[in-house]
Amino acid sequence: MNNQTLMDTLQMKYELVTREKIQISMPITDKVVQPMGFLHGGATAALAETAASLGGMQHVSSKDQAIVGIEINCNHLKAKKEGVVTATATPIHIGKRTMVWDIQVHDEEGLLIAVSRCTLGIIQK
Repeated sequence: MNNQTLMDTLQMKYELVTREKIQISMPITDKVVQPMGFLHGGATAALAETAASLGGMQHVSSKDQAIVGIEINCNHLKAKKEGVVTATATPIHIGKRTMVWDIQVHDEEGLLIAVSRCTLGIIQK
């Protein structure tokens, strides 16, 4: 059994982790591009949901609660073939059973690549 996570496979790296802001970077490699060589929208969405989920984990008791994705949308605004993209997630709503996070994905030059919103569920382990 392989214990490697999606974060490992896509080479995601924590840059900033607080209760109010999460930043995770991901290099654009052959593992995250579509057949035409551009950053795959699914990889961008995975980066966005990972940032939101890590943010959600900062607001629950990891001993007896877990975070699960309920819904994500992602608008892809700019194509990218190389470099690094960074997702910045900030909370819109922190509730008892759900959370909503805003995520913006920028490249290393600060250009906006995608915008996303992710709804998380809080469940008991």
